[in-house]
Amino acid sequence: MTFREALRARAAGRRARLVFPEAADPRIQQAAHLLERLGIAEPILIGGSGISPASDPRWRRVADFLRHRRPQAVKDGRHALDLASDPVRFAAALVALGEADGCVAGAGSTTADVVRAALWAIGPRSGCTSVSSAMYLSLADGRVWTYTDIGVVPMPTALQLAESALAAARDRAALVGDTPVVAFLSYSTHGSAATPDIERVREAVRLFRALAPGIIADGELQLDAAIVPAVAVRKCPDSAVAGAANVLVFPSLDAGNIAYKLAERVGGASAAGPLLQGLAHPMSDLSRGAGVDDIVDVAALVALQAAATP
Repeated sequence: MTFREALRARAAGRRARLVFPEAADPRIQQAAHLLERLGIAEPILIGGSGISPASDPRWRRVADFLRHRRPQAVKDGRHALDLASDPVRFAAALVALGEADGCVAGAGSTTADVVRAALWAIGPRSGCTSVSSAMYLSLADGRVWTYTDIGVVPMPTALQLAESALAAARDRAALVGDTPVVAFLSYSTHGSAATPDIERVREAVRLFRALAPGIIADGELQLDAAIVPAVAVRKCPDSAVAGAANVLVFPSLDAGNIAYKLAERVGGASAAGPLLQGLAHPMSDLSRGAGVDDIVDVAALVALQAAATP
């Protein structure tokens, strides 16, 4: 069974209430039909022949909610209603208000717009100071890797790296169904080089271990030491990861984004995502180039995230 098949099987029957704020897009319409048929979601469509925010009875409630969340950014009641008319903000607010279990956005919106709406309406999970994103890459041999962060924070601090790793590790058990093994990546392995960037990664490992002492993690590690046991034996024989990492934490957005696209476009890996992580409730950030199957996969990830959210 491929990762896509396993993912959809895991999400089947969830019937999560997922809101899609770009329903005028034919890709969203096709994906919504497929999700409903598979039992993964009960789609809530905004735009096209779906809901128009300004004609929905919840429009004023959403406007009041957005105004309350960030009063300093809202000029007056009319401005609040204008903000609530934006489909992505309206969708994010429905999730925050409990009217939907999650949101699948980004088919026609930028990452910045999706993340801003998510932070405004939903906000970070309790105890988390930042939001990041992850991509799930599956190989023909059955291995599945989580790549983080691949879409939000350009140059994360040590704390942001630790929080991104923790969010990815927490999601992995629900989304993939295995035990997370976390590697904080670098061009150095256990002190083979020394620069401020490497020290930032080492500090992230220290913070992560304090946040999640029960999760296997190590760093700084070069990629081969993180995922190839024979290399790990030579480079870091005492590492708890031992070449078996399945959550890869990249030191910068450049590295993570380039790495996952290389794995997909050149290495032949199948990609599912991107998925926002660290939010109080699930909201996705689709690639604007996503196809119907990509949208279904992200929706399945969001449905599983929603089922695992306290």
